Order: sequence, then structure tokens, then C-alpha cells
Amino acid sequence: MRTTFGALRHRNYRIWAGAGFVSVIGTWMQVLGVNWYVLQRTGSATSMGVAVLLQALPTLLLSGWGGALADRLPARPLLIGTQIGHALLAAGLATLAWSDAPQMSMIYVISLVSGALTAIEGPVMGRYGSMMVDRETLGNALALGSLTNSAGRILGMSLGAVVVAATGPALLFVINAVSFTAVVGALFSVRQGDLHQPEPGPEGSPDAGHGIRAGLNYLRRQPVILTALALAFVLGSLGRNYQVTMAAMSAGPFGGGAAVYGLLSTVFAVGTVLGALAAARRRHLGYGILVGAGLVASALQALAGLAPGVWSFALAILPIAAAAVIIDTTVGTRAQLDTDGAMRGRVLAAVAVTGSVAAAVGAPGLGWLSEHAGPRQTLVLAGCVGLVASAWAGLALARRQQPAALPEPALSTTPALSAVSSLSTTPEAAPARSRAGRLRVMAGGSVRRMPSVRLRRLSRTYPGDHVLVPAGDHGSRTGPWGRARAAVGPRYDPPQPQYAGAASRPAAEAESPTPSTPPRP
Repeated sequence: MRTTFGALRHRNYRIWAGAGFVSVIGTWMQVLGVNWYVLQRTGSATSMGVAVLLQALPTLLLSGWGGALADRLPARPLLIGTQIGHALLAAGLATLAWSDAPQMSMIYVISLVSGALTAIEGPVMGRYGSMMVDRETLGNALALGSLTNSAGRILGMSLGAVVVAATGPALLFVINAVSFTAVVGALFSVRQGDLHQPEPGPEGSPDAGHGIRAGLNYLRRQPVILTALALAFVLGSLGRNYQVTMAAMSAGPFGGGAAVYGLLSTVFAVGTVLGALAAARRRHLGYGILVGAGLVASALQALAGLAPGVWSFALAILPIAAAAVIIDTTVGTRAQLDTDGAMRGRVLAAVAVTGSVAAAVGAPGLGWLSEHAGPRQTLVLAGCVGLVASAWAGLALARRQQPAALPEPALSTTPALSAVSSLSTTPEAAPARSRAGRLRVMAGGSVRRMPSVRLRRLSRTYPGDHVLVPAGDHGSRTGPWGRARAAVGPRYDPPQPQYAGAASRPAAEAESPTPSTPPRP
């Protein structure tokens, strides 16, 4: 339980998560209200689809700008402005719903402007939300965010259905407008001094630049992130548009209509909650989990196409929904932890664009295949493609994440101080200084990597930087055991006081003909 809800130990995150939960409930109530209002006034499902498209289209066009703003400007003023804008638009929808002569063109304009605000605030809110917790609990915070989104969606749609049946859609828009005050209040309640600033990525600071082009150039140099995004696109386009395939299976092979579709939608929503809880329990969300979840989801998707009945199909889509949340959470976690903090907003924008393009391409493609090839064949084909993509991504990630082999330089016959100085004082060897704790001297005279388990144990026993010290410099070794240890040769030992100063001695002194060798203890 402590691991599952570890991010809630941070006061700022508790405030932020609570406000986000309230806002998500209001947002889904408005989504239901807009769809119902447009369908009621026009009687056309196509008009409802146009409203949804206008709200999603700005994400493809403006997310890059939103990411650049997130990396350049303070987050809190931007978020306050977008929340006020959303509240005003919701109030405008309520006014139109209460009027006697509504104009559908105004509904479309409000949907377009709302989508533009969402596209801009998405990267800003993602970057600002990641600052509520430290690096170790960021994955848990993102998983709990998926949990609040799934729970808020279920609660918002359920309450919205009751309200719209009793009073009409206007009250839903009013509730959504009020819900944005929770986020504004949280922005003023968060302690700015407790925020965790993004850290530089593994490659250090990127090239200077705050625009979209600088973000694209940076992403091109991140093959691991690009591979993860490519896998997320394939799985999102073919395996995540279940509103299409569930509807096709309900109306076709199962012949159950709206009742069966409602049941499958509920099962899928429960699966997303279970997936968020499973992701929150993981201390580390790595690429292995991403590939594994993709393989499981794709295999189950192919099996779902062969399901003989409704309940067997529901049993298959429950873990599929859980795997979908785990995939999204893992991609979001790695995109933030494995990239430079100065580029976090633009990286999050790339993740958002990937999801939007996957939905825009996958939904009509799966619908066309369901009509011409059949829903069962579509599920089997999509599952097989997902299996191939997951296997390819696993091989590519494993190949790119293999550590580069270190050279095996011959050890000098001089005392260990010269070896330590050569690791830490010359400019060419500056990167090797940070790896000094990962090296050990073997009996044969070669330098090799120390196993990570052994390294962590040594780091806990001897905190601080470790240096390479010859065994012979630790005093005389008498007795059978001492002579046996001396015969082994160099070994890995914790730093001694006399060597700590030598590690920072200038290179010129270290390379002088008469180096000052410290006395033996």
C-alpha cells in the first residue's frame, strides 16, 4: 500500500491530484453533455463526430507550441489563464443550451477553441505536475494520475447520465465551469519552494534553443525514446480504439446492440482502473514492462477476435485495458526520466501528438476493416501486427541499451596514485572519473565492469566516490591469509584519506618525474 500510493507523501501532489480529480469529473460530464446536445438538436451522428474532431484537431497542430511554451515560460500563470478560459467556454455552452434558438456554428467554434486551449495547456500541465514529486516517485505519480483519470471518467459519465436525463445538458456545463476553480485554487495552494525542478538528462544539456525545431532536433538524437513512441503509435492505433471494435462486435457477431456495448464499456473502464493500480505498485517502469505489456495486449487482442461469446470477450478485454494504461504510463515515465529537463515540455508534446495521430488514424482504419473484412478478422489482424511491433521494439531497445564495452588499459607499475590521477585529472578522462566506482582491477591486470549488485552493496557500505587502490599499499600482510591476499594482486577498496587528496591533485603534479607518494599506514 505504501508503494502504491507513495506519491501521496508529497503535500503538493496531494493538492494537485485532488484538484485534477475534480476537474476530470467535470470534463467528462461536459463531453457527455456536448455529445448529447448535438445529437439531440441535429439528430446526426456525423455532426457529433464533427464536434469531437474539432476539439481533437488542435492537438495535432498546436501541441508543439505548447511544449515550447512549457519549457520557456513560467507554468503557473499559463495554467491559470487556460483554466479561466475553459471556465468561460463552459459558461458559454451553458448559455447556448438555455437559449431558445441555439446555433450549431457556435458549438463548433467553442469546441475548436477548447481544443486549442487543451493543446497548449497539456504539455505545460504535464511538466508542472511532474515537479510535484521527486524523480524516484515520478512513475508512481503518473500511475496515480491515470487512476484518477479513469475513476473520474467513470464517475463523470455516470453522474452526467443522471443529470442530463433529469435536467438537460446545461447543468453539466455549469458544473464543469465550476470544477476549474479547483485547479486554480490548487495552483495558489502549491508551495513553490517544494517543487522539484527537472534534472538534466543522461546526455547533459541540449543545444540552446527554445523553439519547436530545437525540440525536434533533440528528439532525433534520442533513438530509445523514438522507438518507444513508435511502439506506442502502433499499439495505440490498432489496439486502443476499442470504442470502434467493441461496437462492431456488439452489433455484429454478438447481436446484442447497445446493452452489450454498455457492458463491454464498463468492463473496459474497470480494466483501466486495475491497470493504473498495477502500474502504481511498480517501483520502476522500464522498457521491459512496456514491451511485455505490448506483447500481452496484442496476444489477447488476437484471442478476443476468436471469442465465442460476450463474457469470454469481456474476459479478454479486461487485461487489455489494464495493459493499455500500463503502456501509457510507462511511455510517459520514460519520456520524462530519460530526456533532458529543459526539453520536457516538448517531449510531452511529442507524446501527446503520437496519441492523437494514433487515434485519428486507427479509428477510421479499424472501422473500415470491420465493415469490409469483419470485426473478428480485424481484431486478429491488429493483434498480430501488435505482436510483430512489440517484438521488433523489444529487440531494438535491447540492442540500443547494451552498455558500451570499456577499454582494457594495461595497469601501470607505479603506485595506484598515478592510476587514480590518470582517471580523474586529465580532460580526456573526465567521463571516466564518474565511472571510477564501476571499475575493479582484476588479477590479470585488466580493468572490467563491476556487477551492478556488487556495486550497490559497496556504495551502501562505503558512501562517496571509490578509487582504485593496490592491495599492497595497505600495510604488510603476514600469515597465510595475508600472503594469499597479496598474491591476488590489486583489489577494489574504499578510498583512504591519503588518496582522497591525490584524486584532485593537478595533472602536472601527477605526471611529474618525482611524484609525492603518501606514506604507507
